[in-house]
Amino acid sequence: MTVPSGVAVDLPLAGEPLEIASVVDQVYDAIRSRIADGSLSRGARIHQEDLAAELGVSRTPVREALRRLAAEGLVQMRTNRGARVADVGNGDMRAPYEARLIVESGAARLAAQRGLVEPQKRMRAAIRAQRRAIPDVQRSFDANREFHIALVQASGNEFLLALVDHLWVARIGAVIYERQAETPERMRLDADEHEQILEAVVAGDARAAESLTRRHVATAMKRSIVD
Repeated sequence: MTVPSGVAVDLPLAGEPLEIASVVDQVYDAIRSRIADGSLSRGARIHQEDLAAELGVSRTPVREALRRLAAEGLVQMRTNRGARVADVGNGDMRAPYEARLIVESGAARLAAQRGLVEPQKRMRAAIRAQRRAIPDVQRSFDANREFHIALVQASGNEFLLALVDHLWVARIGAVIYERQAETPERMRLDADEHEQILEAVVAGDARAAESLTRRHVATAMKRSIVD
């Protein structure tokens, strides 16, 4: 079985039946990762036969994985027109930003209350990476996303983390970040705001962490959405 670099598809031991569900899960993870890192670009057509060949599987698990991704909003399935990576237009941004306003600000409050050290280290590392990345938009976006995912991880709530991970992969892409980042100065200001949020979390100031996060996301929303 031929598998591309970075994609792990484990084969069963001799004599063990191959569970189709496990193959679908692995194919789902592989396609989702490619959408997240831009290998499958937004709006691009997904060729099921090519994917199946690259992953060393039949078309059946690829088709099932695409159905799951379509249910999450990452893929669009169209009758007689195949599958495409979901694109993001300006009008599509309001709902996910509204969700982020609620989820991330609430997660910041929990993060300050719980004081989990490892996610705080991850947030700090993301801020350093974001500052080093300026003015590279893609690298800055990667660090920006990492900070926000780590912030929600610091809440200690796996359900909130799953929600935010989906929002960032499905709707908040580098193209949108480029629109809102605008200039190296704006990127530096974003990193400064991240620093303030982290300081509030470390200090255990739940009210400040929530307020600063809400303001930060609301500002990004205003820059990204034009009515």
